[in-house]
Amino acid sequence: MVTSQVKVATISSDLDIVTARSMSREVAKAQGFGAVDQARIATAVGELARNIFLYAKTGRVIIRGIEQGGRKGIEIVCEDHGPGIANIDLSMQEGYSTSGGMGMGIPGARRLMHEFAIQSQVGAGTTVTCRKWCP
Repeated sequence: MVTSQVKVATISSDLDIVTARSMSREVAKAQGFGAVDQARIATAVGELARNIFLYAKTGRVIIRGIEQGGRKGIEIVCEDHGPGIANIDLSMQEGYSTSGGMGMGIPGARRLMHEFAIQSQVGAGTTVTCRKWCP
């Protein structure tokens, strides 16, 4: 896999979530995504960045342009050193929330991307990696 443009957003405030969304749109546009897919990618990044802020307080979002087998795409890696997710399967269910929200963040982000993986260890943090490929 070839990586092109890389942007990193440190998440520690609501404003940082907006910055991460904006960066993801910029990289998506450079990779050739249309406006609708740019919005989908920015929405997924916003949900994941909000989870970092809500649960871990700080973390980072790494946004990369990628190319594999002649296909262009975008890879998003969201990392934190927060409390971790005790039950990943449960967290992937729509409507499940430990914060009193609607429980659409992680499942919604997963629906908007082509590839989605979560690694988490209780007490050590969480890493979410997702990719979307240009049509």
